[in-house]
Amino acid sequence: MAKPEWPKAVARHVLATVDSTNAHALRLAPSLAGPAWFLGLEQTAGRGRRARPWISPRGNLYATLLMQPTEPPEQIALRSFAAALALRDSFVALTGLPAAFALKWPNDVLLNGGKVAGILLESSSCGRGGFHLAIGVGVNLIGAPDASVVEPGATLPVSLLAETGLRVTPEAFLDALAPAYAVWEAVFVNEGFAPLRQEWLAHAARLGETIRARTGTQTREGVFESIDPAGNLILRMSSGAVAIPAAEVFF
Repeated sequence: MAKPEWPKAVARHVLATVDSTNAHALRLAPSLAGPAWFLGLEQTAGRGRRARPWISPRGNLYATLLMQPTEPPEQIALRSFAAALALRDSFVALTGLPAAFALKWPNDVLLNGGKVAGILLESSSCGRGGFHLAIGVGVNLIGAPDASVVEPGATLPVSLLAETGLRVTPEAFLDALAPAYAVWEAVFVNEGFAPLRQEWLAHAARLGETIRARTGTQTREGVFESIDPAGNLILRMSSGAVAIPAAEVFF
């Protein structure tokens, strides 16, 4: 299979060691001439959602796409779905196992039901109301955190190597991911969120099943009915459907 072409006008930076690819990209943002991918072969201060530490052994993928989008903030955030679709496309292209991968709202990719990748969007102001956006991606290519460090009830982490026997280097995975993301970025810019929403729902984990959504100290249980045009989780409860903009989901 021919290697996909790296997207035009997108820079590529590979760093032997970095504190956090998102943090590094945002620090450099004012000096960049255009979009750029940053790949850290080792992270010393990686982080996930809610500033949780992200365990970063060598051999896994830690990458960030830095860009300067022009849409309103609520639309910019929808790029997490573009990143999720690009990740799934990359996994399928590399493994040939489409049925093994699913998308977990709001920003995880599952392999055989376990978490194999996560996405973290962060931004900084660049003046005149504009933003620099960092789309951070972490992929368990060869190793995953031990189940003992995972919150009870959370999706257990898995690695691509353990689940499929396939060993992929971070550089090779980025070579698949960057072109895949460029495809969905073009769709988003030219056609809006609707086609991303449709494709994401086609691969959504536990769609139509009962799940729990926790926001702060409140946990709501209901049927995962859909995501709406703003990317909110639609949960069908006994009292009716409710749109949830941000939550941690448990199966």
